[in-house]
Amino acid sequence: MTQHQPGSAPATAASRIFADRREAGHVLATQLSHHRGEPKLVVLGLPRGGVPVAYEVATALGASLDVFVVRKLGVPGHEELAMGAIASGGVLVLNDDVVAALRIRDDVIGQVAEREERELLRRERDLRGEGTPLDVRGTTAILVDDGLATGSTMRAAIEALRRSEPQRVVVAVPTAPSSTCRELQTLVDEMVCATNPEPFYAVGQAYRNFEQTTDEEVGELLRAARARAPHAAHR
Repeated sequence: MTQHQPGSAPATAASRIFADRREAGHVLATQLSHHRGEPKLVVLGLPRGGVPVAYEVATALGASLDVFVVRKLGVPGHEELAMGAIASGGVLVLNDDVVAALRIRDDVIGQVAEREERELLRRERDLRGEGTPLDVRGTTAILVDDGLATGSTMRAAIEALRRSEPQRVVVAVPTAPSSTCRELQTLVDEMVCATNPEPFYAVGQAYRNFEQTTDEEVGELLRAARARAPHAAHR
């Protein structure tokens, strides 16, 4: 188990391969088992791939499940290169090294951020359907993704989530570089990385089945979670 409190250097977990996101969620649930039974516990999956992992965690811990949308800000003309990310609540996190190296102007960043915020709101509506966001105030909120590379998307999620005033913020991922885990663990109350492959090439290297998760699958998992916990607190 690889658990880290703020200020402590995370140890490198032994490299392992997960059959799929479901198995990865089972492994994370085991490492988060000390949270089982907490009265105010919510699990937030980053779409799309993080939601199947988060569903297994929420089910095992008896927690409510919701989706937490974050959008990458791609460099114009080189959209695969992230200059930052934006998350629910309008929180913007920039990759200062990329912005400085490419001399990206503030107005360009603003245009991209505005476009991605519109898409973020649309995706929240599409994924949740008729569901409403969970009220995370005063809770232990566990942010889950299927893996991290640079961690810029998760940093945006952490900052956005803090504005909703949870009591504690936990980040749990099946795989990530040890350097990314060390950087993020200073921002949260607890950091769980199940495995830290060295060298780290991509999130998909930790999975035998890494097929893309669809919007329909995300919607089905959220509906199933609401049916399991119909009295979960919503905003």
